[in-house]
Amino acid sequence: MINLELPKKLRASANQAHQVAAQIFRPISRKYDLAEHEYPVELDTMAAMVDGLSDSGTQKISGAAGGRSDEDEGPATMPVNANGGNMSALLNALETSWGDVGLMLSIPYQGLGNAAIAAVATDEQLERFGKVWASMAITEPSFGSDSAAVTTTAVLDGDEWVLNGEKIFVTAGERSTHIVVWASVDRSLGRAAIKSFVVPRDAPGLSVARLEHKLGIKASDTAVLLLQDCRIPKDNILGSPEVNVEKGFAGVMQTFDNTRPMVAAMAIGVTRAALEELRSILTDAGIEISYDTPPNSQHAAAAEFLRMEADYESAYLLALRAAWMADNKQPNSLQASMSKAKAGRTGTDVTLKSVELAGAVGYSQRLLLEKWGRDSKILDIFEGTQQIQQLIVARRVLNLTSAELK
Repeated sequence: MINLELPKKLRASANQAHQVAAQIFRPISRKYDLAEHEYPVELDTMAAMVDGLSDSGTQKISGAAGGRSDEDEGPATMPVNANGGNMSALLNALETSWGDVGLMLSIPYQGLGNAAIAAVATDEQLERFGKVWASMAITEPSFGSDSAAVTTTAVLDGDEWVLNGEKIFVTAGERSTHIVVWASVDRSLGRAAIKSFVVPRDAPGLSVARLEHKLGIKASDTAVLLLQDCRIPKDNILGSPEVNVEKGFAGVMQTFDNTRPMVAAMAIGVTRAALEELRSILTDAGIEISYDTPPNSQHAAAAEFLRMEADYESAYLLALRAAWMADNKQPNSLQASMSKAKAGRTGTDVTLKSVELAGAVGYSQRLLLEKWGRDSKILDIFEGTQQIQQLIVARRVLNLTSAELK
C-alpha cells in the first residue's frame, strides 16, 4: 500500500508556509497587483519567518543541491526513501503560491537562480553563493524555449570572464543581488559550450534596460538586462569550466530538473486557491458537490468542479513524485517535465473556468479569482512552455534524441 500522507516534519513546514501566505500575502495581494513594479516592503519584515521555515532558506538550497545525482544511485540492496530539500521547497512554494504567486517570486534570497546554483555549483561555490538572492537569465530577444540558442558570450581575459549580450524576461532581475547568466564560451562548439555564470548585481557592465508590464504576477519584477563588457571573477563560472562536447550542456540543463517541479508547485497552489473559492461560491448558491453520486447525475457546475479537482490531484501527485525522485537521487527529467506540463495546463484551465462559473463576481475585482486567472498563465510558459514539456516527455518515452524528434 502506498502512503500518500506527508510526513509530520513536512506537514509542519508546509503549515508555516501556509500561515505566511494567509496572514501576509493574501491581505496585500490586490495592493501589489495594482502597484506593478513597487517593491513589496512587507516582505522585508517576514525575512525571519522565511528563515524559520523547516528546510527553507539556505538549508532548502543546499538540500536541493544534495538531493539529486544521476550517477550516485546508492547500493541496489539499500532501499532509499528520503524527503529532503526538494520536497520541502516544493511544498513551501505550493503554500506560498496559494497566497500570491507574484509575492512568492519576490521573496528575498529565494530566486530561481538559487536553484541553478544548488544544481551545479561546486562545494566552494555553494559556500560563497549559498546566501545570495539569485535570479536566472536565460531568454534572449532571438530565442525563447530553445535554450541551446544562447548568443550571449563569455570570453576569458586573464582572471576574469567578460560577458556580452542581452537577457530578457528575467524574474526578479532588478531586485536580486546576483544573476545566474547563461552564456557560450565558444559559439563554434554549439550547445556544449553553454555555461552558467554568477554575476553580482554591482558587476561593471551589467545594467537594467527596462522593466516589463505584464498580464499577471505584477508583484514580481521582470527585467531586461544588458551585459556590455561585463567583468566577473574567473571562478564565478558554475561547475566545471571545461567544455565537454559529449555531455553537451547537461550540467546547466539539470537546473530545470530542480525548478520545473517548483513551478508546477506554484501552479498547483494557485489552482487550489481557485478551487477553494469556487467551492465556497457554489455552496452559497445551493449547489451540492457529491463524491457518492456520478458526476452526470449532478448539477453541471458540480460535475465540472469534480473534473477540475481530479486534474488538481493528478498534478499534485506528479509534482510530489518528481521532488521525491530528486531527493532520492533518481534521474527525474521525465517526471519534472510531466509535472510542469500537467500543472501548468491545469492551472490555466481551473482558474479561468472558475472565473466563468462564478460569473460577474468572478470577473470583477471583488474576489481574487480574476487575478489568479491572469497569474496562472505564466506558470504554463516560463521554465519551458507547455509544448516544450510535451516534446521532452515524448523524447523520453520514445527514447529519441532532440535531433530525431523536433
